[in-house]
Amino acid sequence: MREVVKHKSLEIDSELYAFIKDEALVDSGVELQDFWDGFEKLLLNLGDKNLSFLKQRDAFQAKLDSWYLDKKEKGFSQEEHQEFLKSINYLVPKTQEFKIETLGVDPEIATTPGAQLVVPADNARYVLNAANARWGSLFDALYGTDMITERIPYEKTDKYNPIRGEKVFAFAFEFLDEIAPLCKGSFSYVVKSEFTQGRLLFTLDSGEQVGLKDESAFVGYTKVEDTLASILLKHNGLHVEIKLDREDFIGSKNTMGVKDVVIEAALSAIADCEDSVACVDAQDKVNIYRNWLGLMRGDLESTFESKGKTIHRKLNSDRVFLSPSGDTVSLKGRVLLLIRNVGMHMYSDAIKQDGKEIPEGFLDAYVTTLCASHDVKKTKGLRNSTQGSIYIVKPKCHGRDEIALMCEMFTHIEESLNLPLYTVKMGIMDEERRTTANLQECIKVAKNRVFFINTGFLDRTGDEIHSLMELGAVLPKEEIKQEPWLKGYENQNVDVGLHVGFSGVAQVGKGMWTMPDLMDAMYKTKLAHPLSGANTAWVPSPTAATIHALHYHKADVLALQKEIAQRQMAKLDDILTPPLLKRELSHEEITKEIENNIQSILGYVVRWVDQGIGCSKVPDINDVELMEDRATLRISSQHLANWLHHGVVSKDEVMETFKKMAVVVDKQNARDINYKNMAPDFEKSIAFAAACDLVFEGRNQPNGYTEFILHKRRREVKVQR
Repeated sequence: MREVVKHKSLEIDSELYAFIKDEALVDSGVELQDFWDGFEKLLLNLGDKNLSFLKQRDAFQAKLDSWYLDKKEKGFSQEEHQEFLKSINYLVPKTQEFKIETLGVDPEIATTPGAQLVVPADNARYVLNAANARWGSLFDALYGTDMITERIPYEKTDKYNPIRGEKVFAFAFEFLDEIAPLCKGSFSYVVKSEFTQGRLLFTLDSGEQVGLKDESAFVGYTKVEDTLASILLKHNGLHVEIKLDREDFIGSKNTMGVKDVVIEAALSAIADCEDSVACVDAQDKVNIYRNWLGLMRGDLESTFESKGKTIHRKLNSDRVFLSPSGDTVSLKGRVLLLIRNVGMHMYSDAIKQDGKEIPEGFLDAYVTTLCASHDVKKTKGLRNSTQGSIYIVKPKCHGRDEIALMCEMFTHIEESLNLPLYTVKMGIMDEERRTTANLQECIKVAKNRVFFINTGFLDRTGDEIHSLMELGAVLPKEEIKQEPWLKGYENQNVDVGLHVGFSGVAQVGKGMWTMPDLMDAMYKTKLAHPLSGANTAWVPSPTAATIHALHYHKADVLALQKEIAQRQMAKLDDILTPPLLKRELSHEEITKEIENNIQSILGYVVRWVDQGIGCSKVPDINDVELMEDRATLRISSQHLANWLHHGVVSKDEVMETFKKMAVVVDKQNARDINYKNMAPDFEKSIAFAAACDLVFEGRNQPNGYTEFILHKRRREVKVQR
């Protein structure tokens, strides 16, 4: 039993209490007594309402189950379907038209499209990497990944491969020609660059001097003595720095003397308290809160060993240039940091009220806002939000009333922590079917706070499957992606966002690229996200952010949004079209699907439960490493639960496959000294039991969420230690 500190009706874990008292409240302007009084008041005012909405979710699911079971054999029309959903208040009527009124939104969100990272908040090293991913080396991203082929003679070698290097130069110069073309010729022909008499000039190998076709693209420079050291360009709102040094090893390899092209890569990053962490108790929560506090204060640091070297990491300083007119230009050296709290379905024993666990989402919101208040109250030092805003992404809300409850919660927190109204901005994850179906009304109740709406295929599909559980067996996962509901869902998110005034004010976001080692494939496909009208999309690493940033130079998102806003909006009929299986599957198709699902589940769960790793590169059944978090788990477990329920597979077949795939996963993790094998002693493996629970009990998990089983099993492991 952990020690607790009592405050009126609250019993607070002593480690959490000490963190608040000795770290988070210091220099915050909030007194300890007032802090805990405010939190108790929040629980008293809104705790029952939170619980009532969770009961309402269960009531909705029961009504859906009954109606879909009745229609399983009879079939139904979309008109009949929607009338039923309206009759139970699952679909709410659209009210008067509106535009969002969010104020104080930073340009990284409002006016400059760009890449967005998502990073586990429990790892100081990773969150620092993400925070510092504002600027990325294009040369490193090209040379070090499969963006340049590994075929002979271009392969990476122990020493610098000049042939591979030539490919990097060719790509980089072509990129520069595209975003800031010269009046004549190419950057690849430049032998000299200079800033003289107020003009940026380039000498070509022919001896001719030329300038930029659009001189306004040149916005800054640096010099070492009288020599031009870097050229700062701007295109589509994003900066690109050409770094020059003929004495540098790389700079000596090209006629212009370019040693690197550094581009503005990730503009923002979400420090995640939710799907990408394994956080099951107060000790885990304090670790996350401490990292977030360090980011907001600007003093987070991390020291670690890598390849035999000790590395110390801290937040980058801002970057300073001279403008063409001689003024100082300061650009942020860090991304704009957002934080994702847990969903309202989670409860925590880190604090108990009258002996009962409290809504973990309330705790997250209260403490992370306190931590972020250090940034908004700063008068000097590294700043996160230059506009004085705090950005909290709220996941897994179901419908309008739950979004309204979250807004009510934020208002209470602002009052308790002496922050101006609407300091806290709210990101809405459009990942549950009831939110999708009522998206415009969800945004309306948050119109003074909303800064972000984002789609997520994995969670959204998991909820789709669970919502339709009684209607019939669903298609294989890859085929679900081709169904009308998914295109309608993705399009509606953009359509509604633009319709209510997001362009130039807030973000419309798209989902994650899950294959961090396949950058060439990402480069060839992820341009679709900005072309769809999304002004951000998720990437799994700083390198991926650097590559994805190229897409925002290719696509003028704000101009595209004006065109897209004129199209016909996505149809609710499409969004509510169930992705049901309507053909016989072969034995081979079934086997392939369940093996893929189960291998994915085991590969993720074994690290989550045994090692507390909530997000990592997990090899798939073909040994392709995928960046996975709990959303992956939700769709895979719900898919199998659906097939079990409708007799596509049997329990014995699934269990046999679990044991077969456990052997595969054990082999894939053989080099991990901290790994505990699941096979052959399956009964002793808590992780194996957790994976089985997720499938065999998946139909009965609220909305198909995986957290309840994972938390229970992870706590078992921690108790054993």
